[in-house]
Amino acid sequence: MKDPGIGSRARVRLSGAPASEDAVVVEEPLALTIDGERWLTVMRTPGEDPDLVLGLLFAEGCIDEARDVSAIVRCAEPDDPADVLDVRSGPGRVITAPPRATLSSSACGVCGRERIDDLLPRSRVGTGAVARSVLRGAPARLRPHQPRFAATGALHGAALLDDDGEVLAAAEDVGRHNAVDKVFGRALREERLPRAHVLVVSARGGFEIVQKAVVAGVDAVVCVSGASSLAIDLARAAGLVLVAFARDGDGNVYAGEDRLG
Repeated sequence: MKDPGIGSRARVRLSGAPASEDAVVVEEPLALTIDGERWLTVMRTPGEDPDLVLGLLFAEGCIDEARDVSAIVRCAEPDDPADVLDVRSGPGRVITAPPRATLSSSACGVCGRERIDDLLPRSRVGTGAVARSVLRGAPARLRPHQPRFAATGALHGAALLDDDGEVLAAAEDVGRHNAVDKVFGRALREERLPRAHVLVVSARGGFEIVQKAVVAGVDAVVCVSGASSLAIDLARAAGLVLVAFARDGDGNVYAGEDRLG
């Protein structure tokens, strides 16, 4: 079966070699409606779309568990070039979603502090010890779950690990936050979220990545790239372990060092 997340385009080489076909990541719009009302459109890599939606709604605080959603239905709207998914509220539940800007905007200064203060009451981060061995091995656990990256070199990956370092859920997407939403959505759907201990991402640790981890209640975030100042501030305020530049079995710990075991 053809992978919907990988396409092909013609390429030529600067060296002058003949044109050939190259594997490229697919980036397409996905329009989301809630009970028939338009919410937002996201750019994503097709695949695991229902998990993406569940994870996004969970991160926004719109749902607490998968059963809050009765169905996610793919439908078509006239003259709309995007795929359209309609999220149907569960019995006795009305899903109300805030503007997408709460996850996608950049913030600094007083505004950033206000965002942290608003988020902390929703934090589910625990206080237990986090094994250094699990954190050191997290990037290697993610790598086998990045086949699309291996084919195209153009996707982000994310994975959730349990306290033994075993992978509970993994996903890839052209957007790093989309990949994180997909893994949290799958874990929510499969009722594995209580076992999630570490989130590992192939990208930088921005505020939106740490935000999702704090809401989900994982104990640590491991990033292959760097971390932003606001992400570090949030991790410290929430008691989350934040590791960046995690490579070759080492990394920089910017928050939660007192929890390392």
